[in-house]
Amino acid sequence: MKKLITCFVTTVILTMGFTNHTYAYTYKVKSGDTLSAISKNHKVSVTQLKTWNKLNSDRININQVLQIKPGTKSTATKKASTTAKPVKVIKMKATAYTAKCKGCSGKTSTGLNLKSNPKLKVISVDPKVIPLGSKVYVEGYGYAIAGDTGGALKGNKIDVFIPNKTKALNWGVKTVTVKVFKK
Repeated sequence: MKKLITCFVTTVILTMGFTNHTYAYTYKVKSGDTLSAISKNHKVSVTQLKTWNKLNSDRININQVLQIKPGTKSTATKKASTTAKPVKVIKMKATAYTAKCKGCSGKTSTGLNLKSNPKLKVISVDPKVIPLGSKVYVEGYGYAIAGDTGGALKGNKIDVFIPNKTKALNWGVKTVTVKVFKK
């Protein structure tokens, strides 16, 4: 059971508008991607992407790995995180997982590397219930981003990422209130 909970989900997105820390994660360029589209999806500017990745032009290549580094919280983001009304509030069953298990890559399908960025607050969701990229508040966990999906996450179930294996196991299975905010 401990292994099941620990390895429940192997991958988990970040647009950490609710954090005071600066985190880096990567994005692997896919066919048809442009810097403009990537910047819009990750809520950063093209100039920031070019600076972080030392790009001299808008040219990017398929399979190129780009660093995505959301900045610290602005005054507008602080206000939004404390005064914004959630789009919906849901009671959900929550389990926890860690990226440090046998067979776990630590990378999410959206390009987050949880092994390199263990302080990220990320949850795995059923995207039919909580859209990927949504900012959320999870009772007992805090503000996070809906960052990935998991095969066993159907309906009102989530997994919260906890980098420490012991703490992830201690989380257990809980019923929590999740407030979902706009992307």
